[in-house]
Amino acid sequence: MTATQGWPVGGDGGTRERSGAPGDGVPGDGAPGESAVEGGTPGDGTPRRRAPGEATRGDTVAAVVGQWRTVHPDLDTAPMEIIGRVNRCAALLQQAEDAPLRRAGLSRPEFDLLGALRRTGHELTPGDLARETFSSGAAVTKRLKQLTERGLVERRGDTRDRRVAHVRLTDAGRDVVDGILPEQLAYESAVLSALDADRQGQLAGLLGELLSRLEGHMRGLRV
Repeated sequence: MTATQGWPVGGDGGTRERSGAPGDGVPGDGAPGESAVEGGTPGDGTPRRRAPGEATRGDTVAAVVGQWRTVHPDLDTAPMEIIGRVNRCAALLQQAEDAPLRRAGLSRPEFDLLGALRRTGHELTPGDLARETFSSGAAVTKRLKQLTERGLVERRGDTRDRRVAHVRLTDAGRDVVDGILPEQLAYESAVLSALDADRQGQLAGLLGELLSRLEGHMRGLRV
């Protein structure tokens, strides 16, 4: 059993297998779930961990965690409470943030290519773009062809090596990125406004530490 099993993880609204999760209160069906952490305080005023099956509203991942604890009480499902929530938040955020991309006729991977060119501020080779966007070379080639046909990027050959191409944004491509990015940032700010600045900083630090460890692990696997 994987730590992420049981809730949607795709940004396009699709789901992976929701094994162990019935139709009520599971992520993705819009029904309220259960919290495995919040709610109730004992007599000394310290927070009490909510037992599996105790109902509260607002956290759909907890319902899945509770169900897995019932099925496999011998397994430590605590990682699901973190990984599952990270995946669930990412899926919900991406669904909302993809709306302006769809209006512009772009996919998320295509916008990532445009964004890489915009934020670096200079030409990149297809290989550079593959590394910047964590994509395969074949996928980048296909997306660049589509973006070139739309007039959002342009390519030029290297004067010393005909096998190498250099890619840059056109004015139209720059306008697309600069038009979409503020809308996405405004949405993200609104979502994070539920947390004060200190808690946002703490969350950013913890996620940064986790991401750094994961990226280091993946680099080690490629060596």
